[in-house]
Amino acid sequence: MKIRGLMMDPVTNMPIVILKDVASAHVLPIWVGIYEANAIALEIEKVSTPRPMTHDLIKTLLLGLDAGIQKVVVNELKEDTFFAVIWVRRDGELISVDSRPSDALALALRLDCPIYVDDSVLKSSKLSSTVADKVNNNQELRRYLESLGDEDLGRYKM
Repeated sequence: MKIRGLMMDPVTNMPIVILKDVASAHVLPIWVGIYEANAIALEIEKVSTPRPMTHDLIKTLLLGLDAGIQKVVVNELKEDTFFAVIWVRRDGELISVDSRPSDALALALRLDCPIYVDDSVLKSSKLSSTVADKVNNNQELRRYLESLGDEDLGRYKM
């Protein structure tokens, strides 16, 4: 999976991370907190902060301990809550660490490691197939809005 982007849920005003399967049309939306979405957005945009954010600190600690992340896996969906595992590699040993998906994704971005979603999670997510249409429609809408000039907006300037 790849992080396709971030969007806001118009109903709850909560951020959603959109994961897209690189080999198929599967799309998985994962609702996350504001701070977690910010941590993901900062890394997507390659924005540096004056002091290390939590996920940057974890990255530095892992690298300092000569450890890395082999992969992150969104492995469970229970009662509308997603669960993830971070697979840490150190001295040839793999250690699984329970994680929120948002933290696992933020670290995966920083350490450039693969992101996986268990098939059972994709199958049990009611929205995984319908969100693909919304993401595509959102892109079409975004392209249209970006193509508008000042004269199209009238007195409402951006």
